[in-house]
Amino acid sequence: MRASRLISLVLLLQSRASMTAAELARELEVSERTVYRDVEALSAAGVPVYAEQGRHGGYRLVDGYRTRLTGLSREEAEALFLAGLPGPAGDMGLADAAAAAELKVLAALPASLRDAPARTGRRFHLDAPGWFGEAGPPPRLRELAAAVWRDETVELRYRKSGDGEVVRTVQPYGLVLKNGVWYLVARVGDAHRTYRVDRVAAVRPTGEAFDRDEGFDLPGHWREQAEAFLRSMLRGRAVVRLSPAGMRALRHAVEPYAARRAAEAAGEPGPDGWVVTTLPVESPEVAFGELLRLGPEVEVLEPPELRARVAEAAARLAALYR
Repeated sequence: MRASRLISLVLLLQSRASMTAAELARELEVSERTVYRDVEALSAAGVPVYAEQGRHGGYRLVDGYRTRLTGLSREEAEALFLAGLPGPAGDMGLADAAAAAELKVLAALPASLRDAPARTGRRFHLDAPGWFGEAGPPPRLRELAAAVWRDETVELRYRKSGDGEVVRTVQPYGLVLKNGVWYLVARVGDAHRTYRVDRVAAVRPTGEAFDRDEGFDLPGHWREQAEAFLRSMLRGRAVVRLSPAGMRALRHAVEPYAARRAAEAAGEPGPDGWVVTTLPVESPEVAFGELLRLGPEVEVLEPPELRARVAEAAARLAALYR
């Protein structure tokens, strides 16, 4: 979304010669502070935008400067429109803004590339929710998205799993869509915390803006938190022997993180091609269900209780099919 806004800012300055931060903020529907940051980003990227002081001052582009969208290759133009696939933007109430940004970019493209959105739409479709998830965005998503854009502190009424509701005052830094579930990453005190948006019962804007830490990396933070969550969840260990087919199928039976760790810990294959490795597991109960999916391509060596349970299940299966 920021890329579309930066392009819109440049196009506005091209068409109107000079605009104040307040005028740009009104046109782009952002805060003046966001305009200042965007102008700095454009300058750092080599766009010759400068501020003219005085009563009739404002932001200007160096005379004669034009955007170079005509230099896009076909692959670049189609990738640009691929990034604007409908779905998540509409869930956050930004469908109109995304469509307007697309039209602005489309108008700046040469005629030979104006079929890019149609070609992309015929070839790709994003269906983010999982197969058995609830349809439609969570009720408070649009309110939270608006607060994220405005850098506005909000008060959340949040349903904790099995533990009633709590009220939290947070600084909403960003939204993440993972496997059909929306998450809010927010700053509370000196720490960033993660909340499931579908558990947010109410959002109350406070009217107070917060100063965003521009060094905060949302994708990097999410990767670290996701891996830390998996590490905390997969505290158990199971020692297993896997056939070559079992090793290939492991990533479909367990969490990708666990499959990666098992691949890293795998020893040298024996004469029959089987390998011994250590698999991170949540608990023997969960591991039992996961490893049964591999059928005869896995042998559980440890812990003894898990081996005994899998052996019992195998004996029952053998009796059924005897």
